Amino acid sequence: MGVTTVTEVTESVLHTLFRSDQGGHEQVVLCQDRASGLKAVIAIHSTALGPALGGTRFYPYASEEEAVADALNLARGMSYKNAMAGLDHGGGKAVIIGDPDILKSEELLLAYGRFVASLGGRYVTACDVGTYVADMDVVARECQWATGRSPENGGAGDSSVLTAYGVYQGMRASAQHLWGDPTLRGRKVGIAGVGKVGHHLVEHLVEEGAEVVITDVRAESVQRILDRHPGKVTSVVDTEALIRVEGLDIYAPCALGGALNDESVPVLTARVVCGAANNQLAHPGVEKDLADRGILYAPDYVVNAGGVIQVADELHGFDFDRCKAKASKIYDTTLAIFARAKMDGIPPAAAADRIAEHRMAEAAAARRA
Repeated sequence: MGVTTVTEVTESVLHTLFRSDQGGHEQVVLCQDRASGLKAVIAIHSTALGPALGGTRFYPYASEEEAVADALNLARGMSYKNAMAGLDHGGGKAVIIGDPDILKSEELLLAYGRFVASLGGRYVTACDVGTYVADMDVVARECQWATGRSPENGGAGDSSVLTAYGVYQGMRASAQHLWGDPTLRGRKVGIAGVGKVGHHLVEHLVEEGAEVVITDVRAESVQRILDRHPGKVTSVVDTEALIRVEGLDIYAPCALGGALNDESVPVLTARVVCGAANNQLAHPGVEKDLADRGILYAPDYVVNAGGVIQVADELHGFDFDRCKAKASKIYDTTLAIFARAKMDGIPPAAAADRIAEHRMAEAAAARRA
């Protein structure tokens, strides 16, 4: 295949792989193709519910240790996301190390596809940060276990449409739980990150009559939305300013993870956090800090599951209306989590984990029986 696995693994990478707090991943594959410059990590957290499903992130990590840790965290999150979405898939994730604007090439993506193929269907990949539909079309030339492809190549296309729709449903459920009414008309919603998912979320909110405030590290992304919705959307300079906006009802982190941390939570003005970003809680305990401040947190992996619902459906012949109906159920799932949290006296994030873990445990027990 012209592909080799990494044989030189630093002690710190090994330490990251086998840390006790990583959740017992089933398999981690370190990948390297010297000809194309590919260096990647594929992490499979669980196949209890079925083949692991999760996207490929292409990102310029500061170190290999950081890349491995991100792959492990994201894979674990996909197990919980897929379980809560009611999918017959376990959790997995891949990261490609490097700047996609510099390193990405057809040769690299084909080499990556051969690695995914070598797992024989235990891992199904899709798009994530830094990868797009066109990239999955290339990966699929070497691998039948690639989804999120273009309609021209038998796929469903951009999954960010339903990801945003699911987050919107999570916001509606949060409003119903907190204010007794699911409508978002007149609510002030702050969105950090208006890229692939965030800009679709803006459309839902503007259509309903919400007051939308946005920010993004890419000035052109902000300006595009301001030009599209003059007078209906405003912007602030950065996320630090956004979380301090007076009268903010809902804060939606829609970029990279770790947005909820020891610095941001104490100054957050919003009553609700509901966004598309993965792994929003910077560390265990942040969910309690949110609860102590009276901030309702809609678990990220529950409300952002619209995209994975779409790519999973693509594997069986994509139907948009069927997928949208499934994504609409995120509203009911989110309400059920809030109810469970209240009943058990725990934060919503812990309640969601309990429900997901119960489903995975039941599936694993059924397989052993």
